[in-house]
Amino acid sequence: MQKDIELTAMNGERIRKQLSKSSMNVINMYVTPYPPVDDYEFRIREPFQFPSNGKTRVQSIIFDRAHYEHGFQKAEGIFRDSFAFALEESYTENDVDKLKLSALSIASNKAKEETRIFNQGKPFFTYMFMIIQVAVFLFIESVGSSTDTSTLIKYGAKFNPLILEGEWWRFFTPIILHIGVLHLLMNTVSLYYLGTIIERIFGKWRFLLIYLIAGFGGSIASFIFSPSISAGASGAIYGLFGALLYFGVIFPKLFFRTMGFNILIILGINLMFGFSMPSIDMAGHIGGLIAGFLAAGIVHFPKKKRLALQLLFLVITASLFASLLKYGFNEPGRRMNEQSALLMAQEYMETEAYDQAQNLLKDYSKDKEVSAEVYFLLSYAEINLNEITQAKEHLQLAVDKRADFHEAYYNLALIYIDEKNYSEAKKCVEMAVELKPEQTDYQNLLKEINKYIK
Repeated sequence: MQKDIELTAMNGERIRKQLSKSSMNVINMYVTPYPPVDDYEFRIREPFQFPSNGKTRVQSIIFDRAHYEHGFQKAEGIFRDSFAFALEESYTENDVDKLKLSALSIASNKAKEETRIFNQGKPFFTYMFMIIQVAVFLFIESVGSSTDTSTLIKYGAKFNPLILEGEWWRFFTPIILHIGVLHLLMNTVSLYYLGTIIERIFGKWRFLLIYLIAGFGGSIASFIFSPSISAGASGAIYGLFGALLYFGVIFPKLFFRTMGFNILIILGINLMFGFSMPSIDMAGHIGGLIAGFLAAGIVHFPKKKRLALQLLFLVITASLFASLLKYGFNEPGRRMNEQSALLMAQEYMETEAYDQAQNLLKDYSKDKEVSAEVYFLLSYAEINLNEITQAKEHLQLAVDKRADFHEAYYNLALIYIDEKNYSEAKKCVEMAVELKPEQTDYQNLLKEINKYIK
């Protein structure tokens, strides 16, 4: 018996290592008409620990005809459940075969059910999204550059100022846009591995809903918490992690017996890496992760409806999204940073919408410590609107904030010339020449001013 227990412990230790578990408890049962002849109680009183590390423990139980109740009591204490098993005086060989067949049938059905869970559908939309995002990337590279901010904004990147103006589709279009080939490669590979798993577990239509809801949730979180421009499928891909976590909540034993620890380790590494890189939009990633979990709760699993639970997840998701959107649109000033304000103002100016650029920059600069560039761009809009007095004030603020702002000195000189204040114009253009002596426009303007002064 002792050798058999030690052999069981060795097999358990091997399985523990294969499953990468930190510890393992093995239940070792002996069914026999008669108990061992020798003294054996001390061998099974306490769990046997594998000698090398103690990470595998073997708890042995003996069921014999005279003391089987004691065996059931010990098993009930271990499994924390009650057992009922009627013993007959004798069993025919046919009875034994039926019992064996019944046990094998239960085990076989359980294995088939677990296999069925991982084969609910074949990947389809995973490959479709992979093709779409590669095709969109190639198109953007052909018309501009995937790393060019203006091009990304033009073709649907998440850009808060335009979302605030009503371009709601920017909550979805970033899912298929990527910034640079490395970004595309990483997300495409991640989508391939995670997407195929999710489609096999949830089926293709449930996968589609999970992916889109997760992408939408990631974009909303990015809109609320990150004013910067962003694009990429990362939020939707983190949503696939969220769907796997939901799978782990519903089927915890199957999850940890198959892929659970690997998924948690990969997710943890991704989160740590993301938080350590300031350029990564972690708000979108976390938002996608949560939205993916909620979306999985809404669709649940094929042929396993739980309507009350699904309805609860639907209400929670809809309420959360509605609350975040209301908060975001009611606090527009917090949805922008200086970079997005400047980019939006430049977009307005390219279409000669100078009044809109002026209003945007004025609103942004209220009660904010803005840079010289904001005042400079605001003055440019005001010059085109013929509001020269305001433009001169903002140019002066620009050079006060940045003493080496040669473009601002040059524009100030032009305004002073228009006012026929040539002495002040000369001072400004001399500063511009000193800061940028190779600029011919500055040199030529200084020569023209000197003619008037002489």
